[in-house]
Amino acid sequence: GVHEMAHKLPARGRPAAEVLADLKTFSSADPDYRHGRLWSLAYYQDEDYAAFLGEAYSAFAGANGLNPTVFKSLKRFENEIIEATAALLHGTPEVCGVVTSGGTESCLLAVKTYRDRARQVRGVSRPEMILPVTAHVAWFKASEYFDVKVRLLPLDKHLRADVTQLERLINRNTVMILGSAPEYPHGTIDPIEAFGELALKHGVPLHVDACVGGFILPFMAMNGRKLPLWDYRVPGVTSISADLHKYGYAAKGASTITYRNLDILKHQMFVYQDWPGGVFASPALLGTRPGGAYAAAWAAMQHMGKSGYRDLARRTIKAFDRMRKGIGQIPGLYVMGEPSGPLLGYGSIDPDVNIYAVGDQMDTKGWQINRLQNPDGLHAMITAQHLEVMDAYLYDLRESVATVKAHPELAQAGSAATYGMMAHIPLRGMVKNRVLEMFAGMYKAGGAQMDLHAASGSGVAGGAHPGTLDALVERLAALYVTWKQRRQA
Repeated sequence: GVHEMAHKLPARGRPAAEVLADLKTFSSADPDYRHGRLWSLAYYQDEDYAAFLGEAYSAFAGANGLNPTVFKSLKRFENEIIEATAALLHGTPEVCGVVTSGGTESCLLAVKTYRDRARQVRGVSRPEMILPVTAHVAWFKASEYFDVKVRLLPLDKHLRADVTQLERLINRNTVMILGSAPEYPHGTIDPIEAFGELALKHGVPLHVDACVGGFILPFMAMNGRKLPLWDYRVPGVTSISADLHKYGYAAKGASTITYRNLDILKHQMFVYQDWPGGVFASPALLGTRPGGAYAAAWAAMQHMGKSGYRDLARRTIKAFDRMRKGIGQIPGLYVMGEPSGPLLGYGSIDPDVNIYAVGDQMDTKGWQINRLQNPDGLHAMITAQHLEVMDAYLYDLRESVATVKAHPELAQAGSAATYGMMAHIPLRGMVKNRVLEMFAGMYKAGGAQMDLHAASGSGVAGGAHPGTLDALVERLAALYVTWKQRRQA
Protein backbone atom coordinates (compact mmCIF):
# COMPACT_ATOMS: atom_id res chain seq x y z
CA GLY A 1 0.00 0.00 0.00
CA VAL A 2 3.00 2.33 0.47
CA HIS A 3 3.42 2.63 -3.28
CA GLU A 4 -0.11 3.96 -3.92
CA MET A 5 0.12 6.50 -1.11
CA ALA A 6 3.16 8.06 -2.75
CA HIS A 7 1.13 9.33 -5.71
CA LYS A 8 -1.14 11.70 -3.82
CA LEU A 9 -0.85 15.38 -4.66
CA PRO A 10 1.94 16.75 -2.42
CA ALA A 11 0.54 18.80 0.48
CA ARG A 12 3.14 21.48 -0.19
CA GLY A 13 4.45 22.30 -3.64
CA ARG A 14 8.02 21.20 -4.41
CA PRO A 15 10.80 23.45 -5.80
CA ALA A 16 10.95 23.52 -9.61
CA ALA A 17 14.56 22.31 -9.75
CA GLU A 18 13.76 19.30 -7.57
CA VAL A 19 10.76 18.37 -9.71
CA LEU A 20 12.81 18.64 -12.92
CA ALA A 21 15.59 16.50 -11.44
CA ASP A 22 12.97 13.91 -10.45
CA LEU A 23 11.48 14.03 -13.94
CA LYS A 24 14.78 12.98 -15.52
CA THR A 25 14.79 9.72 -13.56
CA PHE A 26 11.47 8.59 -15.10
CA SER A 27 12.96 7.60 -18.48
CA SER A 28 15.48 5.07 -17.14
CA ALA A 29 13.41 2.11 -18.35
CA ASP A 30 12.47 3.69 -21.71
CA PRO A 31 13.96 2.37 -24.97
CA ASP A 32 17.25 3.90 -26.13
CA TYR A 33 15.89 5.60 -29.24
CA ARG A 34 18.80 8.06 -29.29
CA HIS A 35 21.22 5.34 -30.38
CA GLY A 36 19.19 3.58 -33.04
CA ARG A 37 18.08 0.65 -30.87
CA LEU A 38 14.36 1.27 -31.48
CA TRP A 39 12.74 0.33 -34.82
CA SER A 40 9.43 2.21 -34.55
CA LEU A 41 7.76 5.11 -32.69
CA ALA A 42 10.70 7.56 -32.66
CA TYR A 43 12.30 9.71 -35.38
CA TYR A 44 15.43 11.17 -33.88
CA GLN A 45 18.30 13.18 -35.34
CA ASP A 46 20.46 14.54 -32.55
CA GLU A 47 20.31 16.49 -29.29
CA ASP A 48 20.70 19.89 -30.99
CA TYR A 49 17.76 19.23 -33.25
CA ALA A 50 15.69 17.89 -30.33
CA ALA A 51 16.47 21.07 -28.37
CA PHE A 52 15.51 23.22 -31.39
CA LEU A 53 12.12 21.45 -31.65
CA GLY A 54 11.61 21.82 -27.91
CA GLU A 55 12.26 25.54 -28.10
CA ALA A 56 9.83 26.02 -30.99
CA TYR A 57 7.24 23.94 -29.16
CA SER A 58 7.56 25.76 -25.84
CA ALA A 59 7.37 29.20 -27.50
CA PHE A 60 3.74 28.39 -28.42
CA ALA A 61 2.89 25.75 -25.80
CA GLY A 62 0.35 28.07 -24.17
CA ALA A 63 -1.40 28.96 -27.44
CA ASN A 64 -4.66 27.13 -28.22
CA GLY A 65 -5.69 25.93 -31.66
CA LEU A 66 -9.35 25.51 -30.70
CA ASN A 67 -10.60 28.63 -32.43
CA PRO A 68 -8.69 29.51 -35.62
CA THR A 69 -9.88 33.14 -35.42
CA VAL A 70 -8.26 33.82 -32.02
CA PHE A 71 -4.63 32.69 -32.22
CA LYS A 72 -3.91 33.97 -35.72
CA SER A 73 -0.32 32.72 -35.38
CA LEU A 74 -1.51 29.11 -35.27
CA LYS A 75 -3.79 29.50 -38.29
CA ARG A 76 -0.84 31.00 -40.14
CA PHE A 77 1.38 28.02 -39.20
CA GLU A 78 -1.42 25.71 -40.33
CA ASN A 79 -1.93 27.51 -43.65
CA GLU A 80 1.77 27.40 -44.46
CA ILE A 81 2.16 23.76 -43.38
CA ILE A 82 -0.82 22.66 -45.48
CA GLU A 83 0.32 24.67 -48.50
CA ALA A 84 3.81 23.14 -48.38
CA THR A 85 2.36 19.65 -47.87
CA ALA A 86 -0.06 20.03 -50.79
CA ALA A 87 2.81 21.10 -53.07
CA LEU A 88 4.92 18.16 -51.96
CA LEU A 89 2.03 15.79 -52.78
CA HIS A 90 1.64 17.36 -56.26
CA GLY A 91 -1.72 18.89 -55.36
CA THR A 92 -3.49 21.49 -57.47
CA PRO A 93 -4.01 24.98 -55.98
CA GLU A 94 -7.43 23.79 -54.69
CA VAL A 95 -5.95 21.20 -52.33
CA CYS A 96 -6.77 22.17 -48.73
CA GLY A 97 -6.76 20.56 -45.31
CA VAL A 98 -5.99 20.71 -41.61
CA VAL A 99 -3.16 19.93 -39.21
CA THR A 100 -4.20 17.10 -36.86
CA SER A 101 -2.79 15.54 -33.70
CA GLY A 102 -1.44 12.43 -35.42
CA GLY A 103 -2.02 9.70 -37.97
CA THR A 104 -4.96 8.17 -36.13
CA GLU A 105 -6.87 11.45 -36.07
CA SER A 106 -6.16 11.95 -39.79
CA CYS A 107 -7.48 8.46 -40.60
CA LEU A 108 -10.55 8.79 -38.36
CA LEU A 109 -11.39 12.11 -40.01
CA ALA A 110 -11.32 10.65 -43.52
CA VAL A 111 -13.82 7.94 -42.55
CA LYS A 112 -16.13 10.42 -40.82
CA THR A 113 -15.90 12.81 -43.79
CA TYR A 114 -16.70 10.22 -46.44
CA ARG A 115 -19.47 8.65 -44.37
CA ASP A 116 -21.18 12.03 -43.96
CA ARG A 117 -20.59 12.97 -47.59
CA ALA A 118 -22.19 9.72 -48.81
CA ARG A 119 -25.07 10.24 -46.40
CA GLN A 120 -25.72 13.75 -47.65
CA VAL A 121 -24.93 13.43 -51.35
CA ARG A 122 -26.11 9.86 -52.06
CA GLY A 123 -28.41 9.09 -49.13
CA VAL A 124 -26.29 6.11 -48.05
CA SER A 125 -27.58 4.78 -44.71
CA ARG A 126 -25.46 1.60 -44.33
CA PRO A 127 -21.96 2.86 -45.08
CA GLU A 128 -19.11 0.53 -46.06
CA MET A 129 -15.46 1.11 -46.90
CA ILE A 130 -12.92 -1.05 -48.69
CA LEU A 131 -9.62 -1.61 -46.86
CA PRO A 132 -6.70 -3.81 -47.86
CA VAL A 133 -5.97 -6.31 -45.07
CA THR A 134 -2.69 -4.43 -44.55
CA ALA A 135 -4.47 -1.14 -43.75
CA HIS A 136 -3.25 0.47 -40.52
CA VAL A 137 -5.25 -0.50 -37.42
CA ALA A 138 -6.47 3.11 -37.12
CA TRP A 139 -8.84 2.37 -40.04
CA PHE A 140 -10.39 -0.55 -38.14
CA LYS A 141 -10.71 1.71 -35.11
CA ALA A 142 -12.52 4.25 -37.32
CA SER A 143 -14.85 1.52 -38.53
CA GLU A 144 -15.75 0.69 -34.92
CA TYR A 145 -16.08 4.33 -33.82
CA PHE A 146 -18.12 5.57 -36.79
CA ASP A 147 -20.05 2.41 -37.63
CA VAL A 148 -18.71 2.04 -41.16
CA LYS A 149 -18.55 -1.60 -42.22
CA VAL A 150 -15.20 -2.89 -43.51
CA ARG A 151 -14.93 -4.94 -46.67
CA LEU A 152 -11.46 -6.46 -46.84
CA LEU A 153 -9.35 -6.53 -49.97
CA PRO A 154 -7.06 -9.59 -49.88
CA LEU A 155 -3.36 -9.67 -50.81
CA ASP A 156 -1.80 -11.35 -53.83
CA LYS A 157 1.15 -13.76 -53.56
CA HIS A 158 3.59 -10.84 -53.39
CA LEU A 159 1.69 -9.52 -50.31
CA ARG A 160 0.35 -6.60 -52.38
CA ALA A 161 -3.29 -5.49 -52.23
CA ASP A 162 -4.95 -7.56 -54.96
CA VAL A 163 -6.50 -4.95 -57.24
CA THR A 164 -8.16 -7.67 -59.37
CA GLN A 165 -10.48 -8.31 -56.40
CA LEU A 166 -11.36 -4.64 -55.85
CA GLU A 167 -14.24 -4.07 -58.25
CA ARG A 168 -16.40 -6.88 -56.85
CA LEU A 169 -16.24 -5.21 -53.39
CA ILE A 170 -17.62 -1.88 -54.63
CA ASN A 171 -21.37 -1.34 -54.24
CA ARG A 172 -23.81 1.53 -53.66
CA ASN A 173 -22.94 1.63 -49.95
CA THR A 174 -19.21 2.11 -50.54
CA VAL A 175 -18.26 5.49 -49.06
CA MET A 176 -14.50 5.23 -49.73
CA ILE A 177 -11.62 3.03 -50.88
CA LEU A 178 -8.28 3.04 -49.07
CA GLY A 179 -4.77 2.56 -50.38
CA SER A 180 -1.54 2.92 -48.40
CA ALA A 181 1.77 4.50 -49.41
CA PRO A 182 3.39 2.45 -48.01
CA GLU A 183 1.48 -0.03 -45.85
CA TYR A 184 3.04 -0.61 -42.42
CA PRO A 185 3.66 -4.39 -42.23
CA HIS A 186 5.73 -4.86 -45.41
CA GLY A 187 6.49 -1.35 -46.70
CA THR A 188 4.65 -1.92 -49.99
CA ILE A 189 3.00 0.95 -51.87
CA ASP A 190 -0.49 -0.23 -52.84
CA PRO A 191 -1.33 -0.04 -56.59
CA ILE A 192 -2.83 3.46 -56.26
CA GLU A 193 -3.08 4.14 -60.02
CA ALA A 194 -5.15 1.00 -60.59
CA PHE A 195 -7.26 1.85 -57.50
CA GLY A 196 -7.75 5.36 -58.90
CA GLU A 197 -9.13 4.12 -62.21
CA LEU A 198 -11.76 2.01 -60.47
CA ALA A 199 -12.56 4.78 -57.98
CA LEU A 200 -13.24 7.22 -60.85
CA LYS A 201 -15.22 4.65 -62.83
CA HIS A 202 -17.55 4.06 -59.86
CA GLY A 203 -17.54 7.61 -58.50
CA VAL A 204 -16.13 6.52 -55.13
CA PRO A 205 -13.59 8.60 -53.15
CA LEU A 206 -10.06 7.19 -52.79
CA HIS A 207 -7.99 8.05 -49.72
CA VAL A 208 -4.26 7.41 -49.65
CA ASP A 209 -2.84 6.70 -46.21
CA ALA A 210 0.65 8.18 -46.50
CA CYS A 211 1.01 8.71 -42.76
CA VAL A 212 4.35 6.90 -42.98
CA GLY A 213 5.40 7.81 -46.51
CA GLY A 214 4.08 11.34 -47.00
CA PHE A 215 7.25 13.14 -45.91
CA ILE A 216 9.84 10.73 -47.24
CA LEU A 217 8.58 9.23 -50.53
CA PRO A 218 8.63 12.66 -52.28
CA PHE A 219 12.27 13.17 -51.29
CA MET A 220 13.21 9.61 -52.28
CA ALA A 221 11.75 10.43 -55.70
CA MET A 222 13.69 13.74 -55.87
CA ASN A 223 16.81 11.69 -55.16
CA GLY A 224 16.11 9.56 -58.22
CA ARG A 225 14.38 6.55 -56.63
CA LYS A 226 11.82 5.06 -59.03
CA LEU A 227 8.43 4.83 -57.30
CA PRO A 228 4.90 4.12 -58.53
CA LEU A 229 2.54 7.13 -58.58
CA TRP A 230 0.58 7.38 -55.34
CA ASP A 231 -0.28 11.06 -54.69
CA TYR A 232 -2.56 13.74 -56.22
CA ARG A 233 -1.04 13.02 -59.65
CA VAL A 234 -3.40 10.02 -59.68
CA PRO A 235 -6.72 11.55 -60.79
CA GLY A 236 -8.91 9.30 -58.58
CA VAL A 237 -7.14 10.25 -55.33
CA THR A 238 -9.44 12.54 -53.30
CA SER A 239 -7.50 12.84 -50.02
CA ILE A 240 -4.15 12.00 -48.39
CA SER A 241 -3.06 11.69 -44.76
CA ALA A 242 0.64 12.38 -44.04
CA ASP A 243 2.34 12.54 -40.63
CA LEU A 244 4.71 15.39 -39.91
CA HIS A 245 5.86 13.74 -36.69
CA LYS A 246 7.21 10.72 -38.58
CA TYR A 247 9.59 11.45 -41.44
CA GLY A 248 8.76 15.17 -41.34
CA TYR A 249 10.77 15.09 -38.08
CA ALA A 250 8.30 17.35 -36.27
CA ALA A 251 7.65 17.10 -32.53
CA LYS A 252 5.01 14.53 -31.55
CA GLY A 253 1.42 15.59 -32.13
CA ALA A 254 1.47 16.67 -35.80
CA SER A 255 -0.10 15.09 -38.86
CA THR A 256 -2.00 16.44 -41.87
CA ILE A 257 -5.07 15.50 -43.83
CA THR A 258 -5.56 17.18 -47.18
CA TYR A 259 -8.45 16.93 -49.64
CA ARG A 260 -8.59 17.58 -53.38
CA ASN A 261 -11.02 20.46 -52.79
CA LEU A 262 -13.00 22.33 -50.17
CA ASP A 263 -16.30 20.66 -51.18
CA ILE A 264 -15.02 17.40 -49.69
CA LEU A 265 -13.31 18.96 -46.66
CA LYS A 266 -16.59 20.69 -45.68
CA HIS A 267 -18.03 17.31 -44.70
CA GLN A 268 -15.30 16.96 -42.08
CA MET A 269 -16.41 20.08 -40.20
CA PHE A 270 -18.71 20.24 -37.20
CA VAL A 271 -21.03 23.18 -36.54
CA TYR A 272 -23.51 23.61 -33.69
CA GLN A 273 -25.52 26.81 -33.85
CA ASP A 274 -27.80 26.57 -30.76
CA TRP A 275 -25.35 26.25 -27.88
CA PRO A 276 -25.88 28.75 -25.04
CA GLY A 277 -22.11 29.28 -25.14
CA GLY A 278 -22.38 30.67 -28.66
CA VAL A 279 -22.32 29.37 -32.23
CA PHE A 280 -19.59 26.72 -32.39
CA ALA A 281 -17.56 25.44 -35.36
CA SER A 282 -14.71 22.91 -35.32
CA PRO A 283 -12.67 21.59 -38.25
CA ALA A 284 -11.34 18.32 -36.81
CA LEU A 285 -11.74 15.86 -33.90
CA LEU A 286 -9.94 17.69 -31.12
CA GLY A 287 -11.10 20.93 -29.52
CA THR A 288 -8.05 22.37 -27.84
CA ARG A 289 -4.84 21.73 -29.75
CA PRO A 290 -1.52 22.72 -28.13
CA GLY A 291 -0.02 25.51 -30.23
CA GLY A 292 3.42 24.01 -29.68
CA ALA A 293 2.63 21.16 -32.06
CA TYR A 294 1.90 23.61 -34.91
CA ALA A 295 4.95 25.76 -34.16
CA ALA A 296 7.36 22.82 -33.95
CA ALA A 297 6.01 21.30 -37.18
CA TRP A 298 6.37 24.61 -39.02
CA ALA A 299 9.86 25.07 -37.55
CA ALA A 300 10.91 21.55 -38.59
CA MET A 301 9.82 22.14 -42.20
CA GLN A 302 11.55 25.53 -42.38
CA HIS A 303 14.76 24.26 -40.79
CA MET A 304 15.01 21.09 -42.89
CA GLY A 305 13.92 22.46 -46.25
CA LYS A 306 14.07 20.26 -49.36
CA SER A 307 17.83 19.87 -48.99
CA GLY A 308 17.64 18.60 -45.40
CA TYR A 309 14.80 16.19 -46.12
CA ARG A 310 16.57 14.90 -49.24
CA ASP A 311 19.69 14.20 -47.21
CA LEU A 312 17.69 12.34 -44.54
CA ALA A 313 15.90 10.34 -47.26
CA ARG A 314 19.24 9.47 -48.89
CA ARG A 315 20.67 8.12 -45.64
CA THR A 316 17.41 6.32 -44.79
CA ILE A 317 17.27 4.52 -48.13
CA LYS A 318 20.96 3.65 -47.95
CA ALA A 319 20.20 1.97 -44.61
CA PHE A 320 17.07 0.32 -46.07
CA ASP A 321 18.98 -1.08 -49.08
CA ARG A 322 21.76 -2.34 -46.84
CA MET A 323 19.29 -4.06 -44.53
CA ARG A 324 17.29 -5.61 -47.35
CA LYS A 325 20.45 -6.96 -48.98
CA GLY A 326 21.91 -8.10 -45.62
CA ILE A 327 18.78 -10.05 -44.67
CA GLY A 328 18.79 -11.70 -48.11
CA GLN A 329 22.32 -12.93 -47.43
CA ILE A 330 21.43 -14.68 -44.16
CA PRO A 331 20.52 -18.32 -44.93
CA GLY A 332 16.92 -19.11 -43.97
CA LEU A 333 15.63 -15.52 -43.94
CA TYR A 334 13.64 -13.68 -46.60
CA VAL A 335 12.32 -10.14 -47.00
CA MET A 336 8.51 -10.11 -47.27
CA GLY A 337 6.83 -8.93 -50.46
CA GLU A 338 8.26 -6.07 -52.50
CA PRO A 339 8.94 -3.18 -50.11
CA SER A 340 9.57 0.27 -51.58
CA GLY A 341 11.05 1.48 -48.30
CA PRO A 342 11.53 2.87 -45.77
CA LEU A 343 9.85 -0.08 -43.95
CA LEU A 344 10.25 -3.80 -44.33
CA GLY A 345 9.25 -7.08 -42.76
CA TYR A 346 11.22 -10.31 -42.85
CA GLY A 347 10.53 -13.91 -41.98
CA SER A 348 12.04 -17.39 -42.02
CA ILE A 349 11.85 -20.03 -44.76
CA ASP A 350 13.83 -22.49 -42.66
CA PRO A 351 11.52 -24.75 -40.59
CA ASP A 352 14.27 -24.99 -37.95
CA VAL A 353 14.42 -21.22 -37.51
CA ASN A 354 11.44 -19.76 -35.65
CA ILE A 355 11.41 -16.06 -36.51
CA TYR A 356 9.85 -15.10 -33.17
CA ALA A 357 12.70 -16.92 -31.38
CA VAL A 358 15.11 -14.87 -33.51
CA GLY A 359 13.27 -11.77 -32.26
CA ASP A 360 13.79 -12.92 -28.67
CA GLN A 361 17.52 -13.27 -29.30
CA MET A 362 17.63 -9.77 -30.80
CA ASP A 363 15.80 -8.49 -27.70
CA THR A 364 18.53 -9.89 -25.46
CA LYS A 365 21.10 -8.04 -27.59
CA GLY A 366 19.29 -4.78 -26.82
CA TRP A 367 17.29 -4.22 -30.02
CA GLN A 368 13.59 -3.31 -29.80
CA ILE A 369 11.77 -4.90 -32.74
CA ASN A 370 8.07 -5.32 -33.51
CA ARG A 371 6.50 -8.67 -34.43
CA LEU A 372 4.32 -9.35 -37.49
CA GLN A 373 1.72 -12.07 -38.06
CA ASN A 374 0.05 -13.56 -41.17
CA PRO A 375 2.82 -14.35 -42.13
CA ASP A 376 5.03 -14.45 -39.01
CA GLY A 377 7.87 -11.98 -39.10
CA LEU A 378 9.91 -9.19 -37.63
CA HIS A 379 9.60 -5.55 -38.64
CA ALA A 380 11.83 -2.54 -39.20
CA MET A 381 10.83 1.09 -39.59
CA ILE A 382 14.12 2.47 -40.84
CA THR A 383 15.38 6.02 -40.26
CA ALA A 384 18.56 7.85 -41.28
CA GLN A 385 19.92 7.24 -37.79
CA HIS A 386 19.88 3.48 -38.39
CA LEU A 387 22.61 3.78 -41.02
CA GLU A 388 25.14 4.05 -38.18
CA VAL A 389 24.00 0.81 -36.51
CA MET A 390 23.11 -1.29 -39.58
CA ASP A 391 26.30 -3.37 -39.58
CA ALA A 392 25.88 -4.14 -35.87
CA TYR A 393 22.21 -5.04 -36.40
CA LEU A 394 22.95 -7.43 -39.28
CA TYR A 395 25.84 -9.01 -37.35
CA ASP A 396 23.55 -9.63 -34.36
CA LEU A 397 20.79 -10.92 -36.63
CA ARG A 398 23.11 -13.48 -38.25
CA GLU A 399 24.20 -14.63 -34.76
CA SER A 400 20.60 -14.82 -33.54
CA VAL A 401 19.58 -17.01 -36.48
CA ALA A 402 22.53 -19.35 -35.81
CA THR A 403 21.59 -19.59 -32.10
CA VAL A 404 17.97 -20.44 -32.90
CA LYS A 405 18.97 -23.00 -35.52
CA ALA A 406 21.27 -24.67 -32.98
CA HIS A 407 18.56 -24.56 -30.27
CA PRO A 408 15.16 -25.24 -31.89
CA GLU A 409 13.64 -25.57 -28.38
CA LEU A 410 13.84 -21.76 -28.10
CA ALA A 411 10.69 -21.65 -30.25
CA GLN A 412 8.78 -23.12 -27.28
CA ALA A 413 10.08 -20.59 -24.73
CA GLY A 414 9.52 -16.97 -23.77
CA SER A 415 7.84 -14.60 -26.14
CA ALA A 416 8.37 -16.87 -29.18
CA ALA A 417 5.83 -19.32 -27.74
CA THR A 418 3.54 -16.46 -26.83
CA TYR A 419 3.58 -14.79 -30.25
CA GLY A 420 3.35 -18.13 -32.03
CA MET A 421 0.23 -19.03 -30.08
CA MET A 422 -1.29 -15.55 -30.48
CA ALA A 423 -0.72 -15.63 -34.23
CA HIS A 424 -1.86 -19.18 -34.94
CA ILE A 425 -4.68 -20.06 -32.56
CA PRO A 426 -7.89 -20.03 -34.65
CA LEU A 427 -10.19 -18.70 -31.91
CA ARG A 428 -9.64 -14.99 -32.71
CA GLY A 429 -12.52 -13.76 -30.54
CA MET A 430 -10.96 -15.49 -27.58
CA VAL A 431 -7.57 -13.93 -28.28
CA LYS A 432 -9.26 -10.52 -28.47
CA ASN A 433 -11.04 -10.97 -25.14
CA ARG A 434 -7.92 -12.18 -23.35
CA VAL A 435 -5.79 -9.35 -24.70
CA LEU A 436 -8.46 -6.84 -23.67
CA GLU A 437 -8.46 -8.32 -20.18
CA MET A 438 -4.66 -7.98 -19.89
CA PHE A 439 -4.52 -4.54 -21.47
CA ALA A 440 -7.31 -3.22 -19.25
CA GLY A 441 -5.34 -4.48 -16.27
CA MET A 442 -2.70 -1.82 -16.99
CA TYR A 443 -5.34 0.85 -16.40
CA LYS A 444 -6.77 -0.38 -13.12
CA ALA A 445 -6.69 2.13 -10.25
CA GLY A 446 -3.09 2.81 -9.33
CA GLY A 447 -1.90 1.45 -12.68
CA ALA A 448 0.01 -1.79 -13.27
CA GLN A 449 2.82 -2.95 -15.49
CA MET A 450 1.87 -5.26 -18.33
CA ASP A 451 4.52 -7.91 -17.92
CA LEU A 452 4.71 -9.69 -21.24
CA HIS A 453 6.64 -12.71 -20.04
CA ALA A 454 7.24 -14.63 -16.87
CA ALA A 455 10.42 -13.51 -15.13
CA SER A 456 11.45 -17.13 -14.65
CA GLY A 457 11.77 -17.51 -18.43
CA SER A 458 9.80 -20.72 -17.95
CA GLY A 459 7.83 -20.13 -21.13
CA VAL A 460 4.48 -21.72 -21.80
CA ALA A 461 5.19 -25.09 -20.25
CA GLY A 462 6.41 -24.08 -16.82
CA GLY A 463 3.49 -22.26 -15.25
CA ALA A 464 3.82 -18.52 -15.79
CA HIS A 465 3.03 -15.80 -13.28
CA PRO A 466 -0.64 -14.79 -13.46
CA GLY A 467 -0.87 -11.38 -15.09
CA THR A 468 1.81 -12.02 -17.70
CA LEU A 469 1.14 -12.52 -21.37
CA ASP A 470 2.62 -16.00 -20.93
CA ALA A 471 -0.07 -16.85 -18.39
CA LEU A 472 -2.70 -15.63 -20.81
CA VAL A 473 -1.30 -17.81 -23.57
CA GLU A 474 -1.18 -20.82 -21.26
CA ARG A 475 -4.89 -20.33 -20.59
CA LEU A 476 -5.53 -19.91 -24.30
CA ALA A 477 -3.53 -23.02 -25.11
CA ALA A 478 -5.46 -25.05 -22.54
CA LEU A 479 -8.80 -23.75 -23.85
CA TYR A 480 -7.73 -24.48 -27.42
CA VAL A 481 -6.78 -28.06 -26.55
CA THR A 482 -10.17 -28.70 -24.86
CA TRP A 483 -11.93 -27.11 -27.83
CA LYS A 484 -10.10 -29.40 -30.26
CA GLN A 485 -10.83 -32.49 -28.13
CA ARG A 486 -14.53 -31.56 -28.03
CA ARG A 487 -14.64 -31.15 -31.79
CA GLN A 488 -12.95 -34.52 -32.34
CA ALA A 489 -15.35 -36.17 -29.88
